[in-house]
Amino acid sequence: MALPTAAIDRLFDRLAMSYGTEFTNKWGTLGSAEVKSHWAHELGIFVDNLQAIGWALKNLPDRCPNLIEFKSLCRQAPRPDMKALPPPRANPEIVDKELAKIVQKLAKPQTDNVDHKRWAKKLQQRHENGENLSMFQIKCYRDALELNT
Repeated sequence: MALPTAAIDRLFDRLAMSYGTEFTNKWGTLGSAEVKSHWAHELGIFVDNLQAIGWALKNLPDRCPNLIEFKSLCRQAPRPDMKALPPPRANPEIVDKELAKIVQKLAKPQTDNVDHKRWAKKLQQRHENGENLSMFQIKCYRDALELNT
């Protein structure tokens, strides 16, 4: 995307007023329409941030910049302050319902029927079925099942 023609015309007017013939004679035999078109295309990256171009115009160097130097100057412009959006507000009714679910779950007595020594019983069964287990595996399942024989 290119900068609007009006923006490029204004930019060239400001640079011509600042640098005079140093700027206007810079392009030699090139037509001003071609030069402006090229600048509009190259500075199109600032189409949504014209403040960067304004900042560059306020901070021009002592000698007349070419396009690359002016573009670099625009990139040095401070970033615009972005206002943060307010944090989203939670619906109090939904929050209360979800908290009640959590409290109910935590208050529920732990009556699960999980066999926490199932792994040890499986190892014992495998050993009794003739599978070769390491001494460490045998020691672990015996310790867990309190089979110290």
